[in-house]
Amino acid sequence: MKHIRKIISALILFTEMSALYIIIPYITDAGMRNAFFTPARALAMIPVCIVGFFLFLFINIFPRFIIRQTSGSRNRILEDGAALLQLFLSTTVAEVLFIILYSLSIRPGGYGGLGYGIGRLVSLLILVLMESVLFWNGIIRVYTTSVQLGIKWRIIGIACGFIPFVHIWALCRIIAITSNEAAFEEEKYLLDQVRAESRLCETKYPLLLVHGVFFRDFRFFNYWGRIPHALKRNGASVYYGSQQSAASVADCGQELAQRIREIVQQTGCEKVNIIAHSKGGLDSRFAISACGAAPYVASLTTINTPHRGCIFADYLLDNIPVKVQKSVARKYNAALKKCGDHNPDFLAAVQDLTASACERRNKELPNQPGIFYQSVGSLMNCASSGRFPLNMAYPLVRHFDGANDGLVSMESACWGENFIRLSTDKGRGISHGDMIDLNRENISGFDVREFYVNLVKDLKNRGL
Repeated sequence: MKHIRKIISALILFTEMSALYIIIPYITDAGMRNAFFTPARALAMIPVCIVGFFLFLFINIFPRFIIRQTSGSRNRILEDGAALLQLFLSTTVAEVLFIILYSLSIRPGGYGGLGYGIGRLVSLLILVLMESVLFWNGIIRVYTTSVQLGIKWRIIGIACGFIPFVHIWALCRIIAITSNEAAFEEEKYLLDQVRAESRLCETKYPLLLVHGVFFRDFRFFNYWGRIPHALKRNGASVYYGSQQSAASVADCGQELAQRIREIVQQTGCEKVNIIAHSKGGLDSRFAISACGAAPYVASLTTINTPHRGCIFADYLLDNIPVKVQKSVARKYNAALKKCGDHNPDFLAAVQDLTASACERRNKELPNQPGIFYQSVGSLMNCASSGRFPLNMAYPLVRHFDGANDGLVSMESACWGENFIRLSTDKGRGISHGDMIDLNRENISGFDVREFYVNLVKDLKNRGL
């Protein structure tokens, strides 16, 4: 149905533009005008021109001939933008072919004076203007609403815009990416609408999302991407850890324990289900086992957490001069203070991620009875699977720790009663950042939002 509507829009536009290319020379050439435009015909052209103008305007506002749509406003704008670019590409190609054929084989006999030449030029300018309206209307919509284009394809689109034939390839890629994104988001929206009454993520205890190292889950940055919105849309109650982004496990653990008590006191929820990413899993375990938070925790799910540390972190700390380490730490600490950390300690955070530190801490922090512990680990398939700096770290981590997500090995991520191993048979794999939707990227073979919905659904089914 969508394709039929697009074809109808394209046919209407092509008919309008072709008619303009033929009729305008008749109007501007005196001989043709006198021969063709009788008063009755001229009068009949007025409503035709008005209808054509409003059709063109309507298609630019509703390119898919739909006024109402089920998905959100951002996705509607994105889908309409992709449709406008498709219309621009299809009508431009059709018009170029039409003009070539018309110029070669459909020449009005006996005419072709100055007025006719001016008419041809005016008609071409009008066609270019109409196509420009279609293009800029579409490209502005997709550039301002698309997530999947990212910086890369936006830059490619601008850079290739002035290179003949290459710009067609770039435009086709932009259309494909944005069309697929709009269709994917529409399917997810409809899926959530269908299962809204089921409230799959309405667990007995609320969720506490705990961020990892060097990032924050509030102020300036949304650490969890589109995940919280997907969970809330399916009935979840979501809170955030809000601990410092760069401090020792002990300091962050104490902050988390206090945060858990605050949530329990304010809501009366008795306990929380913790979902912690990366170092956040170590912080959470410390809060539970060393800071007295165990009575207030129903479950702990760690996501790509280095429970056994990272051997490559030991290697770096052993081989990078202390002077350099302190210089880097000062710069990081200064930046992290501006982002909200009251007492950041870059070196303490890094040192607590080493294999030696984790081995010592694992002996001191046993799992607490009555709490359900589980873990998740993911794998990148190659270095190019992750964005900087994960693409740089992947070979190093692989050399020291084995198969990994760009930072944490699969072996190190395993902890608790249940371990979930995530990978894709083909393509890029799943990186450390992908597990928190860091780049808001739709990955072939892995839907991160749906993964978390099912993860929380399982907690609900366990009575947690």
